[in-house]
Amino acid sequence: MLLAYNTNGFAHHAPDDAISLLAEIGYRGVGITLDRGWLNPWSPDFSESVSAMRKLLDRHQLRSVVETGARFLLDPRRKHEPTLVSADPGGRARRIEFLYRAIDVAHALESDCVSLWSGILREPIVVDVGIDRLVDGLRRVCEYADANGVIVGFEPEPGMLIDTMPMFERLLERLDSPALKLTLDIGHLHCQGETPLAPQIHRWSDRLVNVHIEDMRRGVHEHLMFGEGEIDFPPVIRELASVDYRGLVQVELSRHSHQAPEAARAAFDFLQPLISPSTQVRHPA
Repeated sequence: MLLAYNTNGFAHHAPDDAISLLAEIGYRGVGITLDRGWLNPWSPDFSESVSAMRKLLDRHQLRSVVETGARFLLDPRRKHEPTLVSADPGGRARRIEFLYRAIDVAHALESDCVSLWSGILREPIVVDVGIDRLVDGLRRVCEYADANGVIVGFEPEPGMLIDTMPMFERLLERLDSPALKLTLDIGHLHCQGETPLAPQIHRWSDRLVNVHIEDMRRGVHEHLMFGEGEIDFPPVIRELASVDYRGLVQVELSRHSHQAPEAARAAFDFLQPLISPSTQVRHPA
């Protein structure tokens, strides 16, 4: 496994500065959240930015995951909207187009995966209708990903239609594409009482492609600095090593951008001692 940091925690930094800082600290990977300042798919210089990012990652020998959770990128008025479960078909189509572009980025960067989630079901309708919408859009996204040699890491997210591991299993009953894998957020599991954590990692190890990590308290979806929540992290790291997880363990502190360099250093100093040299697996050549 390799320690990484999500760029949603570097909202005030230029990409080259942020990635240089992360490499200097010792991170071996980066979760690139496509956003206004980070490979904006709607920017006229999008292609040039992707090429520059590839060179930057290569220079610092960093692996990557493409993250798609920007808050207001698609709609300046509504956080995270539209999604794959939105009522408006045109909105769902816009989300799908965005995810296609994220897949193009992942292909160009040779990223581990594109990480995504379902979205919030904002209408008083039965869950099955929302799942129908999700399956319809996600199937198209997975087909595009598969055709481009890219993996999709689906993340159950508190408050969204697919929020827990049982709901993720329900999704898999409807759509089990070879391109569809799992982004597992350690804090989310704890927040929602899906504990103990080690058995969850073991249960899903065959599908695991991406890990998010942060501290959290049960019942409160707030990403906290390590030591400020309730999670016991050594068993988590030991289980990831036990199942031979070789992907990114990605710190996600999106509300710490105002102190990004200090937060990234503190997170690294907390997690690095838990990861022995034998678990720091390099990406195959």
